[in-house]
Formats: sequence, structure tokens, C-alpha cells
Amino acid sequence: MLELLGRRTIDGIADVGSLTIQLSRTLLALPRTLPIAGSRRRWRTAVQQMLAIGVSAMPVAAVMAFCVGYVAALQAAAELRRFEATRYVVDLVTVSFTRELGALITGIVLSGRSASAIAAEVATMVVTEEVDSLRVMGLDPVEFTLAPKYLGALITVPCLTVLSTFCGIAAGYVFLALSIDMTARVYFREVVNSIQVRDIVLTLVKSVLFATVIVQVGYMEGLRVSGGPEAVGHGTTAAVVKATFLVILADLLAAALFYLMGWSAVG
Repeated sequence: MLELLGRRTIDGIADVGSLTIQLSRTLLALPRTLPIAGSRRRWRTAVQQMLAIGVSAMPVAAVMAFCVGYVAALQAAAELRRFEATRYVVDLVTVSFTRELGALITGIVLSGRSASAIAAEVATMVVTEEVDSLRVMGLDPVEFTLAPKYLGALITVPCLTVLSTFCGIAAGYVFLALSIDMTARVYFREVVNSIQVRDIVLTLVKSVLFATVIVQVGYMEGLRVSGGPEAVGHGTTAAVVKATFLVILADLLAAALFYLMGWSAVG
């Protein structure tokens, strides 16, 4: 058991080191993928990645956030109704989505969707020796394959987080409108009173962290694939599992950090 625990610990530390080195190389290559300043082919690839990572994930993220928001409002109302405090459902749904659930739902959706797609794409390139071909020609695979994906994720994941937050809050309105006939004017006035700028900043910072985790983990697991086509499936599975775990862990660490800084305090 001790040997297994030590091996897993060493593997975890090695993963952290690999991700750190890979992230630093990505940040160095990122300016060459920017519009106008960077290469035209690179930023056109980044735009395609925005469509693949962000736009195509909008329906799934919106529906999941709406369902979670509706369930959260229903469960909160079931308890608060006992104390004749149903109006506080608005505050509960708004604060929970602006601080936590909007970014977390988006991160989990993209962990299963984008991390697997990135890992499968990169693993296929490894199996077919396309990555080795880029290195032989003196080209950096990170600049050609990873940097555009990372730029696309940095732009679209915060936007998806805003969409998920809005859909979750809108689900709370749908529930209250059906249950106690609350008007949209009253509901969204309470929503505006409940939202704080620091909550929006917190959730956007989390979305950037989640975008970094998802893209970097998916790419790392894709590069580690070796063998035939059956290895692609194993790499994809590992990418989804690790990305989902690290997204939740990053959410925990960010929430704890902001709590210690006093950003999560009420008022």
C-alpha cells in the first residue's frame, strides 16, 4: 500500500511539473496566435477553436444550468416556505450561480466535452506521427496545436460561464413565476440587488482557471498516448477524469482563497 501511495504521489507531482512547463510554453507562444499581431493562420485556427469549444457547447451548458437552477429554486423554496421566506429563494439562486454554480457547471460540461475532444485529436496526431513531423520540420507543436486552443478557451469559457449563470437565474424566475406568480420585474429587481461586483470577478477568474485546466490536461494526455488506435480511447478517458477532478479541485482552492481574502463574506 505504501509503495502504491508513493508511486501515485510521484506521478501526481510529475503531472504538476509537466503541466507547468507546458503552460509556460503555451504562454510564450500565445502572442503569435493573436489577431493582427500574430500569424494569420494561427488566429484563424483560434477562431475555429472558439466555435468548437464555445459556440457548440452553448446548448448543453444552457440546458444543464437551467435544470440545476430550477432544482435549486425548488429545493430552496420547499424549505424556506416553512418559515414564510420564499422571497429569499431569489437571493439564494442568484448568489449560488454568480459565485459558484455558473462557472462550475461550465467547467464540468467542457471537461467532458472539450478535454476529450482535444485529447482525441492530439492522440490521433501522435499515433499518425504528425507531431513528430512538425518537430522534424523545426516547428513547435505547441504553437501550432495548443496555443490556438488555449486562446479560444480563454475567450469562450468566461462567455459560457456568463450564459450558464444567466440561465440558472432565469430558471429560478420560471419556478417562482409558476409557484407564487412572481412577476419578472420584481424578480430581476431582487436579482440586481443580490449581485455584487466581486462575485462576478470571482466567477470570471474561476472560468479562466477552468479553461486552463481543461485545455492543458487534454493536450497533455493526448501527447502521452503511445501504441495503436486503441490507446486513443484510454487517453481520452484519462483526460476527462483528470480534467473533471482538477476543475473541482481548482474550484475548491479558488473558493478557499477568496474566502480567506474576505471576498466571499456576506455584505
